[in-house]
Amino acid sequence: MSKHEFFFKIATTPDEFEQIHRLNYQTFSEEIPQHKKNEEQKLVDAFHAENTYIICIKENEVIGMAAIRDNRPFSLDRKIGPVEQSLSFPVNSPCEVRLLSVKKEYRNGRVFLGLAQFLIKYCLKKGYDIAFISGTVRQLKLYGQLGFQPFAQLTGSDEALFQPMYLTKKTFDESIAGRILPPTIPFLPGPVQISNNVMAALSKTPISHRSDLYKEKLEKAKNILGRLVNSKYVHIFLGSGTLANDVVAGQLSLETGRGLILANGEFGSRLVEQASRLGLKFDVLQKDWGQAFTREEIIAELSEDTSWIWAVHSETSSGMLNDLGLLKEISKQNELKLCLDCISSLGAMEVDLEGVFLATGVSGKAIRALTGLSFVFHHHEVQPSLTLPKYLDLGTYMAKKSIPFSQSSNLLEALLAALEDIKIETFEKVVATHSFLNNLLKQFGFTIISEENSSPIILTIEIPSSISSVVVGDILYNHGYQLHYESDYLQRRNWIQIACIDHYATSDLEKMAHLLNRVITYEQSALQQA
Repeated sequence: MSKHEFFFKIATTPDEFEQIHRLNYQTFSEEIPQHKKNEEQKLVDAFHAENTYIICIKENEVIGMAAIRDNRPFSLDRKIGPVEQSLSFPVNSPCEVRLLSVKKEYRNGRVFLGLAQFLIKYCLKKGYDIAFISGTVRQLKLYGQLGFQPFAQLTGSDEALFQPMYLTKKTFDESIAGRILPPTIPFLPGPVQISNNVMAALSKTPISHRSDLYKEKLEKAKNILGRLVNSKYVHIFLGSGTLANDVVAGQLSLETGRGLILANGEFGSRLVEQASRLGLKFDVLQKDWGQAFTREEIIAELSEDTSWIWAVHSETSSGMLNDLGLLKEISKQNELKLCLDCISSLGAMEVDLEGVFLATGVSGKAIRALTGLSFVFHHHEVQPSLTLPKYLDLGTYMAKKSIPFSQSSNLLEALLAALEDIKIETFEKVVATHSFLNNLLKQFGFTIISEENSSPIILTIEIPSSISSVVVGDILYNHGYQLHYESDYLQRRNWIQIACIDHYATSDLEKMAHLLNRVITYEQSALQQA
């Protein structure tokens, strides 16, 4: 993105609001004589304190805007009465859009289009189901192209007539603006984009989990999963990765001796919590997020009573890839049972579970099926336990050939379709995407967390402390790029993540990275001017 191109954001700085007041005056006092002129050439809207302003920025100039508010009464309510009474359909969560304005020299359609597209994404995220506006009769054709529909009678004066209009997702989707709006591109560790084949499989007619056909399909999925990670056994659970890790914790509760849990991120800390909840006896090797464990550090934490190690393979929270070879080697040399959380790495990179006691994975994330199934991998025979909750007892699943309880044939069908798409080229694509983005972001001067021990699955960017990662993430989202920034653990550190496990066009990667750089550069400049 060239520095001369524009982008859209929510107004936050004093300078942006000052420019908004001046653009408001130019449009609604000088051009459209709705308000009186004044010497300051500024017009502060009567609802300014309640407004959220979507603005278009070119370099450091506000060249377009629209204001949104949801407090009643709306200005339109005061002109025609409660807006709902003029409609033939129910309204649940309305908002009002006002002050739609673009500087004359930029009225080529692109800015209006961008404001409308940003507006619809913002409204959907906020939960609004309809937006009302008083559209100047001078631009009714333009409003129609953006998806606004007229209703009720005209308002205003002969010099400044306005048509009440509304916008819904349906009217926007059917408009010119809606038809050319590209779909949102997710850069999330999960959920990822789901292929048409997987969605078609999900929609198949459900079958009984006790039927021979279901058993046949289940065995096929288990065989593919087992070959994928070199594991003799795998059992599929109806639940999230947390459930699978609870199953592992349940098995460890039956072991003698103490354990050692390695934690250098959010998900390592969650293992500690899960182990504590099941009353396991263990020590913790805690490191700062994104810091690698060394052989010496791990060995130093082992005692005569240590019998198992539990760690996260790909620590998504920081983009850290813990050294699986090192963990295997230490476990083998010290006769320890190694357990792994492979939830983020499964399906995104080659994972060899030879020598691993227990490991977990999920159907979502890089497997690219629907969230809802989780897996536990192992090589040894497991007997049922009368001391564990039945749903958490791996031995019960083994005794019942993975079908001790009700299961979903639809999720299984989707899983099978996704597994059949995984090839060695899939892993190569993830690595290539990660490398391309890493190099591009470094050129822009971004600080990458865990760069030396980076997982190819995700990139973690440290946003400058003066700028809110949420503000940056929201801007990118409303432009059609959904980065990972809404988790509490990321917001606490002001980090933003870009997952690399989906299939992206190089042009989309470049546009997203350039926009991210443009937004951060602008925000830094705006703060310096404040």
